[in-house]
Amino acid sequence: MEAILTDCVQNSLRHFMFKNAIFLCERLCAEFPSEVNLQLLAASYLQNNQAYSAYHILKGMQTSQSRYLFAMSCFQMDLLNEAETALCPSNEPGGEIPNGAAGHYLLGLIYRYTDRKRSAIHHFRLALSIDPLLWSAYEELCTLGAAEEATVVFGEAAALCIEKQYFYHGLASPNLHVASDGCNLVSSQNFSSEDVSPRQLKNTQVNSLRDIPSNHHGAAISASQPHNGGPSNISLYSTPSPVASQLSGVVPPPLCRNAQPNGSNLNTVNADGSPKSVVNSLVQAPRRKFVDEGKLRKISGRLFSDSGSRRSTRLAGDAGVNINANTTGVAGNGTNSSKYLGAKLSSVALRTVTVRNSQYWVNENIEEGIRAEIFDDIRANLASTNSSSSPGDVRSLEQDGPTVPVGGVVISRSKVSSAVSEVLGLLKTLGEGYRLSCLYRCQDALNTFLTLPLRHYNTSWVLSQVGKAHFELIDYLEADRVFSLSLRVSPYSLEGMDIYSTVLYHLKEDMKLSYLARELISTDRLAPQSWCAMGNCYSLQKDHETALKIFQRSVQLNTRFAYAHTLCGHEYVALEDFENGIKSYQDALQIDSRHYNAWYGLGMIFLRQEKFEFSEHHFRTAFHINPRSSVIMSYLGTALHALKRSEDAIKIMDCAIFSDRKNPLPMYQKANILMSLEKFDEALEVLQELKEYAPRESSVYALMGKIYKRQNMHEKAMLHFGIALDLKPSATDVATIKAAIEKLHVPDKLED
Repeated sequence: MEAILTDCVQNSLRHFMFKNAIFLCERLCAEFPSEVNLQLLAASYLQNNQAYSAYHILKGMQTSQSRYLFAMSCFQMDLLNEAETALCPSNEPGGEIPNGAAGHYLLGLIYRYTDRKRSAIHHFRLALSIDPLLWSAYEELCTLGAAEEATVVFGEAAALCIEKQYFYHGLASPNLHVASDGCNLVSSQNFSSEDVSPRQLKNTQVNSLRDIPSNHHGAAISASQPHNGGPSNISLYSTPSPVASQLSGVVPPPLCRNAQPNGSNLNTVNADGSPKSVVNSLVQAPRRKFVDEGKLRKISGRLFSDSGSRRSTRLAGDAGVNINANTTGVAGNGTNSSKYLGAKLSSVALRTVTVRNSQYWVNENIEEGIRAEIFDDIRANLASTNSSSSPGDVRSLEQDGPTVPVGGVVISRSKVSSAVSEVLGLLKTLGEGYRLSCLYRCQDALNTFLTLPLRHYNTSWVLSQVGKAHFELIDYLEADRVFSLSLRVSPYSLEGMDIYSTVLYHLKEDMKLSYLARELISTDRLAPQSWCAMGNCYSLQKDHETALKIFQRSVQLNTRFAYAHTLCGHEYVALEDFENGIKSYQDALQIDSRHYNAWYGLGMIFLRQEKFEFSEHHFRTAFHINPRSSVIMSYLGTALHALKRSEDAIKIMDCAIFSDRKNPLPMYQKANILMSLEKFDEALEVLQELKEYAPRESSVYALMGKIYKRQNMHEKAMLHFGIALDLKPSATDVATIKAAIEKLHVPDKLED
């Protein structure tokens, strides 16, 4: 009963039927209340987004897998202190982190969100050293600004680590079972045509490897799902197939031997990624054979007597198993054979397996004649299937040298090494581009991404990174083009859509922004990016109160989404609620200390409050994070000028102009500073150049009018004030310009 219920739960999880899995798993735990079954129930709740249920189930459990699942539920509930305690118990200061790379990655996230940057970096690097293909850990290091060059991270050391896992630990093969501490583990595959595809049936195999080192990742794999919330692909129990075991031609391995109750848990996945049964709870039992050796030899002789060694070779080749490895493969006959076997085997009870006091008792109640009849039919089906197969694949594998099972397929070691090099080569390019982007070396990042093959460049993730790079370079038109292409390539992907909405906001494309917001909401109403786009739409219409409510909705959906907090801060500033604006920016920095937009926002608030020293500090911090932003340099120069450090201000303005000549702001601010220093000719020279870049900017002409007035050139001053009014400035600027016209002939000293 336990095995049947466990298998049903696993099937439900594989098919995303989480409610059914929870119901059946509750029955399982009620009948057999073991910690392994409780782990399966907790995993089912986690996948159904019910972290609170998993939390209460797992609280107080001490096995490594229970601790990991409990920490995951705590992390999803934002109980970071409890999550940390679960992964690093106080009574075990030097204890091993459960689940290897995944455990270190989760602990790194906890440290990051509790503002312990050094510890977070340490654990992300440990996770990468254990599993070089854990891309998320490298992403986090890039976000923290602590990532090494991708050529180092994904270099020769990473290749050796991965090859070691494939060659010596067998972790790459989902059908390989790790045997440690003298335990022999048995796996089988389900012969039900309703659960397994014909390709899976054809590749059905039973593998039994002895004395393979334990899990290189340090992970005790069980029915839990990784923290991304995806479907569980792990089955807790293995019911050995009598057909597969008896067709193998060798003595089948025992069910379990000298096993511990909490032994290593194993994960098996077939060639197309579908989960298979795994022995997760090892129980002690005397060594029993499914069929005694005399009967087995008799059956084996009847089955293979007319085929000889060539038939055995074809069977091994069809099953895709190296004949020199310690594995034995058997090929099925596709769906039809599976249905036939299901009918035959369901008509008679091949054996009954009961779990009694943690021991298996196997009762064989098959008549030998019935068994022989079944095997005769199987032999006929196998003959029809294998007659069309060729041993050429096996020969080619043998010619290539030693072979390794990868993803259910046996390939040569040389091909594994070549594939590892290709994967790491791709990650080098992607990783280096992302690292440069996080360091705001945007042009270098763009050049790196351009070296990618076209098939990878035209994916939503790469295109969104390219769009963000153009956004940081203030090239909004090109960013709009790239993000539009990303939407066409993957209309279901929300990657970077919050930035795209800000691009359209700056371009004042209200129609496109409205359409984007509507499309994103219809795609996923529970994504924070969707509500950021909607909020930007209202903010563009100057409806700041509604925009603020929408941005707060985005924060509700994901409290760790830093950009949503920053957008809330911008709206508070627009409503002149500086206190709440400061709080929102600080919340964003608590999540991501390198989120320069929040530092910039705090600097703007203090600048408006005339707290120039605070303003200069926050602008300078933002400048250290993003030293190539001409906007940040411009406002840093403004703060320095307010602190009477005009020479330093002019130097930083020159750097901003050199960084981006298309940005009119630093040139305008430099002209303002020069005017305050009474260097009128130099200021006019800067403004004349600025007119070429921004010919319809009214503030440029208004400032030129002020300078001409200071030089007592009233006609030119009046001309430029009139041009400024003709360019339809904002209402505030109109009032300022009209006031300047009225005081045109008033001396500056009297005006002051």
